[in-house]
Parts: sequence; C-alpha cells; structure tokens
Amino acid sequence: MSPVHLNQFEQIGTNPKIEAFKAAFPYSLPVMVGYVVLGIAFGIILTGKGFSWWLAPVMGLLIYAGSMQFVAVDLLSAVFNPFQVIIMTLTVNARHLFYGISMLDKFRNMGKKKPYMIFSLTDETYSLLCSAVSPKQADENWFYFFISALNQLYWITGCTLGAIGGSFLHYDTTGIDFAMTALFIVIMVEQWESTSNHLPVITGLVISIINLILFGSKN
Repeated sequence: MSPVHLNQFEQIGTNPKIEAFKAAFPYSLPVMVGYVVLGIAFGIILTGKGFSWWLAPVMGLLIYAGSMQFVAVDLLSAVFNPFQVIIMTLTVNARHLFYGISMLDKFRNMGKKKPYMIFSLTDETYSLLCSAVSPKQADENWFYFFISALNQLYWITGCTLGAIGGSFLHYDTTGIDFAMTALFIVIMVEQWESTSNHLPVITGLVISIINLILFGSKN
C-alpha cells in the first residue's frame, strides 16, 4: 500500500472523539488518586454524621464542590440558616468566578457541552484545562470535556465508596475531616517550592491569621 493510501486509511480510521478520550485519560490519572481518597473521606464523614450513604453520590453528582461539600456536612447537621449558607458558599467558592472568566475563550465553541464545562470547573480540573494540550488527531472540545467528566467520575466514585464503607464499618472518624485542609497545605508547600514569588502564600497566611483573630476558630 502506498504512503498516500496508508495516510488516507489512517485518517478514515481515526475517530476524533475516541482519540480525545484516550488523550484525556492519562492527564486525569493524578486527579483520580486525590479525588478517590478525598471522596472516601467525605463519604465517611457524611455517614458518620448519620446521613444515608446514597446522599454522598448525589452530592458528588449535583454539587461537586470538594471543599464546600465538607463544609455542607456541618451546615446540614446544624439549624438551617440561609444567610450563613449563602455567605459560606460564596466565601469558599469565590475563586471560581475568576476561573470562569479566564476560560471564556476556551469554552466559547463548546456548544451543548458548555454548561457542563462551567459546572465542572473545580480547582484540579481548571489546572489541567490550563496546561493540557490536545493532540492534533483528537477533537479539542471533547478532549476538555473528557478531562472534566473523568474527574467528576473519580470524585463520585470516592464519595460512594467512602459512604458505603462508612455505613457498614463503624469506627472513630476523628481527624479525617482534616483531609481537605491537608490537601491545601500540600498545594501551598508545592507552590512555595516551585516559584520564587512567595507573595500568594504569604498573603494567604496573613489573611488567615487576621480572620482567625477577628472571628475565632469556630467561625
């Protein structure tokens, strides 16, 4: 077979959507490790507070906000205060406003996938979408979509496993809610070591200390 015919055959046999999935999967693997572990921690905490296991995958599917889901467990356990819920949610997830603005051009031609891409823009997904490069043989929009969808699938899987395990295995869960805090500490340390500009870390520490003094550890 001549090179020309071979190239034509390869082009015909290449499915851009399948190639997009195959390219996106390796990018998502590091997120899988973190999301499954953190999801398990969330599921254990949720059932440890007396909630049914099925609520964990539902929250992972419809809310899909790692740190806010941890906070939501305490909010659901306390007396319902709409004002507190709104302020807490805006405070915890305010950074997503800036994520969305920086993705306007990248999501412009996503079509029907655009609402989901906006919904699924977590910290880790945002990081991958900023750095990941779609191969030429793959559909770029599907490449970004599969990264986002795979990440959410990992999170739902972890939440479900943790909730089911927490429902059948009863043990002391003291300290497991520190998992999300530990993740952010690791991210902070990695940022400190990878760049000479330490202003973001210093700013975060100073603001945290100020808020701790003003509002106390319980708030």
